[in-house]
Formats: sequence, C-alpha cells, structure tokens
Amino acid sequence: MQSAAFTFSPSPSTLKPRRLISSSSTTTYSLPPRFDPIRAFSSSKRYDLDSNNVVFPRRSWSLSSASSSSLSRPWNPLPPLVSESKTERFEVRATAVPESAGEGEEKSSLVKTLELGLLFGLWYLFNIYFNIYNKQVLKVFPNPVTVTAVQFAVGTVLVIFMWTFNLYKKPKISGAQLAMILPLAVVHTLGNLFTNMSLGKVAVSFTHTIKAMEPFFSVVLSAMFLGEMPTLWVVGSLLPIVGGVALASVTEASFNWAGFWSAMASNLTNQSRNVLSKKVMVKNEESMDNITLFSIITIMSLLLLAPVTIFMEGVKFTPAYLQSAGLNVKQVYTRSLIAALCFHAYQQVSYMILQRVSPVTHSVGNCVKRVVVIVSSVFFFKTPVSPINSLGTGLALAGVFLYSRVKRIKPKPKTA
Repeated sequence: MQSAAFTFSPSPSTLKPRRLISSSSTTTYSLPPRFDPIRAFSSSKRYDLDSNNVVFPRRSWSLSSASSSSLSRPWNPLPPLVSESKTERFEVRATAVPESAGEGEEKSSLVKTLELGLLFGLWYLFNIYFNIYNKQVLKVFPNPVTVTAVQFAVGTVLVIFMWTFNLYKKPKISGAQLAMILPLAVVHTLGNLFTNMSLGKVAVSFTHTIKAMEPFFSVVLSAMFLGEMPTLWVVGSLLPIVGGVALASVTEASFNWAGFWSAMASNLTNQSRNVLSKKVMVKNEESMDNITLFSIITIMSLLLLAPVTIFMEGVKFTPAYLQSAGLNVKQVYTRSLIAALCFHAYQQVSYMILQRVSPVTHSVGNCVKRVVVIVSSVFFFKTPVSPINSLGTGLALAGVFLYSRVKRIKPKPKTA
C-alpha cells in the first residue's frame, strides 16, 4: 500500500491551498513558500549549545493515507493568538457618564464653599467679641498680665477637654520637640501680653492700626535671620503701611507712648514667632499640624506666665479683691470668660482656615478681619475718628492688602 507523506511548516496562521507534487511512488503536499525567520536563521548558520544559542530543528510527520482527508497541524504547546475558526473583534464603545456625577461634584463644591464662608464668618465674629469684651475687662481691671494668664488658663482647659474626650487627637510629644517649641511659646506669650497691654492703654482701633505694620517686621526679620531678601514690589507695598500708621498715630485722640510701643512690641514678637517656626520646626515625621502646635503652645504659655503673674501683679483675680475694688464680680468673670473663649476659638478657626486655603488667601482674609474689627470697635465704643485719622488707617490697611498680593510675585532667576 502506498503511503502519503505530508510536510508542514509550524505556523499559527489559517490553512491555505497547497501545491500537489506528484512522483512515481509518492504524492507530497507542501505549503506555499513563505518567509520563516527561524528557519532562515537556522539554515544559513547553525549554532551549537556551546555558543549559548538554541538550534531549532525542522518538524515533519508522516501520516497514513487513511488520515489524508483531514490535514492536521504539528502540535504547538502555546494556544493560537488568533482563533482559527473566527477572528474576534474588539470594539470600543463610549459609555455615557451619568448626569448625577456632575451634580454631585457641584454639590460637593458648593458645600465646601459654604463651609469656608462659615469659618471666615466665625473667625471675624470671634475676633470682634474678643476685642470688645477684652477691652471692657481691661478698662475696669487694668492688670494685663493677669488677664493674659486667665486667657491661657481657659485655653488650657479647652485643650485638655478636647484631648480627654477625643474631640482632637492627643499628640505624643518628645522632649526634643518640647525644646523646639519652647522658644515659640515664649514669643507667643509676649505677643499676647503686649497686645493686651496696648488694648488697655489706647483704643482698639488704634491698636489694630499699629498692628497693621506686621508685614514690615516680617520682611525685616526674614531678611536678617532667614536671608530672604524682599523684592521691589514688597518694599513698595510697605511704604503705604508705614505712612498710614504714622498718619493715624499723629491724629489719634487716645494716643500715648505706652500703648504705641506695646503694640509695636506685639508686632515684633508675633513675627519673631513666625520666623522661629520656619527656622526651628523641622518638616519631617516629627512635625505636627498647626492646631496641635497651638494647643501645646497655649499650655506652655500658661506655665511660663503663671509665676510671672504672681510676681508682678499678685493674686488679684479673686472675688474678695474684685469686691474690695468696687467691681461687679459676676460681670468681670463673665466678660473675662467670654473674651478668653473667643480668644482661643478665633485662633483655632484661623488655623482651620489655613488648612483649607493658601497662605496668600489667609493673609487677605486677615487684612479684611482687621478692617472689620476696627470698624466694629469704632461703632461700639463710639471712638472719635477724624478724617485724617481715617485716611491714615485706610492707607495702612490698603498697604497690607497690596503686600499680601505682591508677596506671590517671585523674583526672576538670574541667568548666567
């Protein structure tokens, strides 16, 4: 019986018509010639295993004539990449985005905007109430060291309350961190003490007009200790601040040097705190958020100021002393408590806003806050204000606003 030999090239492609080669004894079916890179490579030059190459042998199978009707392919250990019976098509279809997704984003953005607006409103409101009630207490009880210590004491109670009931996470503080925070607590204590000393001597509006010079001290201290040289835009924005404060000081009805220099000292210490926080606090795993830092500084400020209070003013906040001074004990205690609560609340809210907006936006908001405090205190206490005084105050506040805007302008890098 004659046998039929079939030779196949191992290829995953679809079967094509074959040529019939006839001879006297056998009939051979062969595939049409096609380029096979592996065979071309192996036939032109063969390598043995010593040359780290693999020799690819040719494959062929002999089948009986009974199986000649069904042409089979050589065995391939890998599945074909393309189906032999039917080529699969991949279609990309656009899926419609539900309209509720866009509405959800708009609602989320609206909620965040309303939340931020509420925080700004609380920031201004707490600040107004603090300045009004604090001024009322200092009028009848002219002991700024004691008043400042009371404010730190109330803040400390609030911090401990929040940590105890897990309203805010209690931090784990190391001795090295406390050593770094101590200078910040010292200047924070002095800054608030000098502010209360100024509020006890002059009008609230005048104190905040002088405190508008904070950018001036910030630029000077940053240049001295951080090497941050101001741009011409920043220097130009300081001119209306200095000129406005000078004009307002000359025409201020309640002006006195004690109140003026206390407010200037408050500017110096508050901006020193900002410079120290940049120079001392490290930006690594040991750093902490602003609210936690403020809470720790509040406790440390109380511990620092309590012995100084007893040494300088004695224990004068007792009911017996207030009664002997002819003061309404309930009224003094109530106003002191409200002022202390508002003092701690407005600083907490200020840090919450700072976590949501950029420092430039926060600076602009702080400028607006100062305007609101000045205007509200003028109306509440009926402070006499001359046109020249109003002009000086407005000029200084306009300079602060300009400073907050030009602070974003960075100097162009010098080309070699």
